[in-house]
Amino acid sequence: MSDYERIARIIRYLDEHQTEQPSLETLAGLVGLSPSHFHRLFARWAGVTPKDFLQSLTLAHIRARLRAGESVLHAACESGLSGPGRAHDLCVSLESATPGEIKSGGSGWRVVYGVAASPFGDCLLAQGPRGICHLGFVESAGLAEAVAELRDDWPAAEWTRDDRAATELAETIFRPPGGGAHPGLRTLVKGSAFQLKVWRALLRIPQGGLVSYGALAATIGQPTASRAVGSAVGRNPVSWLIPCHRVIRETAVIGHYAYGRLRKQAILAWEWGGTAALLEAAAVAGGRNPEGCQTVAGG
Repeated sequence: MSDYERIARIIRYLDEHQTEQPSLETLAGLVGLSPSHFHRLFARWAGVTPKDFLQSLTLAHIRARLRAGESVLHAACESGLSGPGRAHDLCVSLESATPGEIKSGGSGWRVVYGVAASPFGDCLLAQGPRGICHLGFVESAGLAEAVAELRDDWPAAEWTRDDRAATELAETIFRPPGGGAHPGLRTLVKGSAFQLKVWRALLRIPQGGLVSYGALAATIGQPTASRAVGSAVGRNPVSWLIPCHRVIRETAVIGHYAYGRLRKQAILAWEWGGTAALLEAAAVAGGRNPEGCQTVAGG
């Protein structure tokens, strides 16, 4: 069992049993570790102790029911609650495939792909001559299907598997806090003009930011297109780099994620350092507009 699987199992358990206030010994036993070992692992991964995380989760459940408004969001931002617990800003350049490239299916391209470990489980990465063209999380049982779908995107390209290259790229993408400045990352995506508009809006949501589907739709000038925006968010070909995990429902529910709701919770908790800030922000983010946030990426 990997560290991600251990932490994911604990987050799932706490989500289902937080009212029982399980002890450190109980949690450690669930993942086959001693209490001291588990305490160190959880604190290193989440940035807080298991006890503090549980208290944050409990607080969030209460506050989510209260459904605070925009003025409370402003107060939360002013008090520092919106500040993430981890510094992990990436500079991502988003390029759109040309009609000719799409029509040719990548003819003349060499695409290198591979599987690498990430803080959130294994990921499938692919990089072509113009940048990263795929990043998605995979389970071993679904790897063959994921690779087949990936190759369908550029059927005429030459495909080479290189897990070592994927690992090196993943180490750059998922560099831990304090790991130095991130180099610029180029991505190449296939999408409609509408999808590209949504994906570029996602790039403007900073580390520690949350936005509702409705607010995201308003940002691109189509406030009645929440459903279409949700569809475009779900078709994001380079997860994490284009942070679709930062979009939540207006009801403050974390909501759907292409790679599982649990993984979305884990990613957000990692970004926010596991503090109550994440879960409180989810309760007050219904009207937040990413245009008002600091720009961390262009496209």
